[in-house]
Amino acid sequence: MSKLEFGPMPDAQGYFGEYGGQIIPPELQAVMNDIDKAYEEIRQMPEFQDELKTLFADYIGRPSALFHARRLSDKLGGAQIFLKREDLNHTGAHKVNHCLGEALLAKYMGKTKVIAETGAGQHGVALATACALVGIPCEIHMGQVDIEKEHPNVVKMKILGCTLIPVTRGTATLKDAVDSAFEEYLKDPQNYIYAIGSVVGPHPFPKMVRDFQSVIGEEAREQFLSRFGKLPDYLTACVGGGCNSIGLFTAFLNDEDVQMVGVEPAGKGLDTDQHSATLTLGKPGQIHGMKCYVLETEDGEPMPVHSIASGLDYPGVGPQHSYLKDLGRVQYATATDQECLDAYMTLSRVEGIIPALESSHAVAWAIRTAPTLSKDKTILINISGRGDKDADYVAELLKL
Repeated sequence: MSKLEFGPMPDAQGYFGEYGGQIIPPELQAVMNDIDKAYEEIRQMPEFQDELKTLFADYIGRPSALFHARRLSDKLGGAQIFLKREDLNHTGAHKVNHCLGEALLAKYMGKTKVIAETGAGQHGVALATACALVGIPCEIHMGQVDIEKEHPNVVKMKILGCTLIPVTRGTATLKDAVDSAFEEYLKDPQNYIYAIGSVVGPHPFPKMVRDFQSVIGEEAREQFLSRFGKLPDYLTACVGGGCNSIGLFTAFLNDEDVQMVGVEPAGKGLDTDQHSATLTLGKPGQIHGMKCYVLETEDGEPMPVHSIASGLDYPGVGPQHSYLKDLGRVQYATATDQECLDAYMTLSRVEGIIPALESSHAVAWAIRTAPTLSKDKTILINISGRGDKDADYVAELLKL
């Protein structure tokens, strides 16, 4: 297997190439540096690593399964498709991987409240779960549009004891929820911690969330090598902020022969303004305390974005993804809302696995690509979450 050599990412200032950093007021930089210091301390502590490892196994249910989707592979007639089953995790998605780490960090730092945003509700449910486990109050900000789309997750968050804050301003979706949560955090950053839900925001969050999520790729790499004596030819995962994809990709970055594809939402079409294809159509800019690719209006403001999947409708993206795009190490493709819906139903009816609408973007890319490849090639899809949260919404769309 050919090897590439990547230096440390990020650097000491939190930059991945030219992306990332701390584009925030000096007083908030001091708070973020305290979080970084505490994170670097706690990650070196054997007792923390042992506790996290135990919770990954006994609470989340890791390692998540690697499944050969034989019927789907046969139906498509090309590459063999494999699924990394993050949908089988406790809480139903990959988000719990970093939420456990963030909740334990908050407890270690003596914080009195954990604040976060959520789009599809998976991060909200996972964080409310983790906070209930460690015994720390939790406040989740969620756009009103997403509250109406993701009712099952809203109910779960309330059952788990979090305070849910509906956000009605702007487009009432993920970007507005981030703004609202960050404003609440700024009221008392010494005692609160903002548990960012993806590999976005100011340093150290893109690094910290990536590190907790990298268990996905580490497991997948070991599972594939153990079963087949080789690595997959292609990896694919959906990209909004980008934590499930960077979680899968990180362990394979140095393997030149493994091709990686992040799939963004083309929404109602790249020729419309109803998409969230940040890396495809955006340009370098600033949002939420970091430099990354951003979809902007002519006035330089973040553009209102759209995706059928609530967890992907974000006008920015993780800085490491921005860097990997510029390097050409990861390719970024898109899938439309309709392709996503078709993939959701196809995987459900061919393999009996209902994927999240977010994950369905990656499934759509695989469905499109597998027939163009020979049968000895392999595609590994990260099924980042399960689709029961989307079932009522999909049923309404499709008149089921």
